[in-house]
Amino acid sequence: MRRFNSFDGVEIAYDVLGDGEAVLMHHGFASESGTNFVRPGVAQAVLDSGRRVVLIDARGHGESEKPHDPAAYANRAMVRDVSALLDVLALERVHFVGYSMGSFVAMRLAPVEARLVSLVLGGAGLAQMRSRRGEEAGLIAEALEAADPSQIADATARAFRNFADATRADRLALAAVQRSGSPFPSLDELGRIAVPTLVVNGVNDTLTGGPEALAAAIPGASFLSVPGDHLSAVVQPEFRQAVVNFLDRL
Repeated sequence: MRRFNSFDGVEIAYDVLGDGEAVLMHHGFASESGTNFVRPGVAQAVLDSGRRVVLIDARGHGESEKPHDPAAYANRAMVRDVSALLDVLALERVHFVGYSMGSFVAMRLAPVEARLVSLVLGGAGLAQMRSRRGEEAGLIAEALEAADPSQIADATARAFRNFADATRADRLALAAVQRSGSPFPSLDELGRIAVPTLVVNGVNDTLTGGPEALAAAIPGASFLSVPGDHLSAVVQPEFRQAVVNFLDRL
């Protein structure tokens, strides 16, 4: 992957594949571009539709720099990284495909970034945004920092730890992300999204909750369910086909 220094000097990894209209893809927490979009075939499906794919590894993830200080992730840092990448690539128009954490980056970016022309929000729901995020984030951070994962009592926190171990992620960097503050947009931000938006979730995704309500909170957004749960929906053929069909309709 290529690299650039973002607004604060943190090194961000990215890649550009193909030619044509640009589609930026932003992965979920504890994942990276290859796991979320390349190996499941999402990137290839968009390339085959005649478009260019821009992949970004979020700070703390993949091949990007991984600070262990929560301050490095605060103040919308991941959102600002995307704008910085658009500057580097001199892109004037870009479609945004996000999954889980990447979808929340998209929702916070869209009201302030005029270069975004559409959104696909995968693995996201309104119930997740309304949960007791501070308490949950602390449990996840503690699970990521734990020396013995068998002692993790909270099921959600244990699942995040297991996923981080499976992907061989930098657990201390991920814990810093969790301790940096809420990544979720406000209802006001959702109401100011003014581009065509598709919310697409796995029918068995119990982690996010309320994807239909999320679509209802975004003006003009539509909702589609595909097979799978929070981890498996993105690898389903129906997910990548939904992305391409949405882009084609635009």
